[in-house]
Parts: sequence; structure tokens; C-alpha cells
Amino acid sequence: MLTYIKESVEELRNNVTLPSRAESSNLMVVVAVFSILFALATWGVDSAFAQVIKAYFGFLSGN
Repeated sequence: MLTYIKESVEELRNNVTLPSRAESSNLMVVVAVFSILFALATWGVDSAFAQVIKAYFGFLSGN
């Protein structure tokens, strides 16, 4: 287990490069925009299903 940890730390030090600050900022904006779009899409589908269910049960109860 200790060997695995040592090799992992060594690989992180030698083979992993972090993106620049500008690239990180750009990626953060992309993730935020897609998160908002996905949340809006989820809200829209949820609202549509809620209306369908209300209409279905209203039809069943005769209202």
C-alpha cells in the first residue's frame, strides 16, 4: 500500500500539469453555463410532467 501511495505521488509530481489560470476561468464559465442550462431543462421537463399528471388526474376525477 505504501508503495502504491509513493508511486501515485511521484506520478502526480512528474506527469500531471495544471491548466493556466485563464484556461481554468474559461472552463469554469463553460461548466457554469451548462449547469444552468441543464437545471432549466430539468425544471422545464418537471413542470411539463406536473401539468400532464394534473390533467390526467383531473380527467379521472371528472373535473
